[in-house]
Amino acid sequence: MRGLAYLCVLAFASFFLTLSSLPLYGIRIGASAGAAGLVTTVMLLSTVGTQTLVPALVNRFGPARVLGAGLVALGGPAPLYLIGHSFAWVLFVSALRGLGFAVITVLMPLVASRLVPQGRRGEAIGIYGLAIAVPNLAAVPVGVALTAAGHFSVVAVVAAAPLLALPLIRSITRSMRPVDAPAGPVDHPVDAVATVRRISGITAVLLVMTLSGGGVLTFLPVARPEGSLATVGLLVFGATGALARWRVGVLADRFGHRGLLAVSLLIGAAGLGLVAAGLSASSATAVLVGAAALGIGYGGAQNVTLLVAFVLAGPANVTTASAVWNAAYDAGTAIGALLVGLVAAGGVGYPWTFAGCAVLIALSLPLGVRAAHRAGR
Repeated sequence: MRGLAYLCVLAFASFFLTLSSLPLYGIRIGASAGAAGLVTTVMLLSTVGTQTLVPALVNRFGPARVLGAGLVALGGPAPLYLIGHSFAWVLFVSALRGLGFAVITVLMPLVASRLVPQGRRGEAIGIYGLAIAVPNLAAVPVGVALTAAGHFSVVAVVAAAPLLALPLIRSITRSMRPVDAPAGPVDHPVDAVATVRRISGITAVLLVMTLSGGGVLTFLPVARPEGSLATVGLLVFGATGALARWRVGVLADRFGHRGLLAVSLLIGAAGLGLVAAGLSASSATAVLVGAAALGIGYGGAQNVTLLVAFVLAGPANVTTASAVWNAAYDAGTAIGALLVGLVAAGGVGYPWTFAGCAVLIALSLPLGVRAAHRAGR
């Protein structure tokens, strides 16, 4: 797991450094506040479009080669942001990087679950979440701070970090365990459409949660550009999200996942509602407490929805399940990065837009509970 953790830190540092800083950079080079979120949307749409191809690529070329190509595609183009100074160029480079991010997001949770026995899958996914959280905690606020201070060139160069992970690939893929045999009737591979149907409910819940999280990650710095509130809020959101994803994974292995998903969604909805109220009332305390609660719900929901998706898909179809889950995750983040900005810029404002996202999370609760019940435990 150590090699995987290092790889995750390097790969996701590249993504998170630019996640919230690129919209700010886009505004600095001429994009409107409403259009700034397009950079996140374009990258993640490229990611989602590629994620559906990753299972076939792995079957043909093997995980090591595909993972290596993903690291190169994510990190290699990052310094190219500095070549052009138009928003269209930023969108183009982001689309290229999205191809690599697709590979990373599909393969990493799958590899994590294959490095441990099945009874520790939740913990492994939680540790994977922690490995993502380290760059999230540091890279998002650092990227925002550097860009706000006029040092985006540093962000672009450091975002090439995935290239440093290439030597780790061979040892990681050699350590992967074979797929565990199912305890009941033999689980044969099914077509991708059938797998998507099995996990459609739980991935819809994930999409709603990541739509809300994507909106906060992209537009909290835009909603409060002055002072350090946005930077600290994103730091708190990332920290609580990481801890929740890790601990919820351990709890899911021990006690099952049914109740954990409902609790995560409720806490997330309440937290985002508090962020909205804090922005409206100019209360830094409310924003920070809300960001902490939203992070707990966000991290917990990530872990549980992935576990449920793996169970519903069956052992023979986990690669497809991982691709679909990650497509929903990134599609939600992309939609949030675009929709929240458009709605807020249309006159609604960020507080009411975030409040609407909180309502969406609450409305997804019955769907999530149903899917978790079907998965058992």
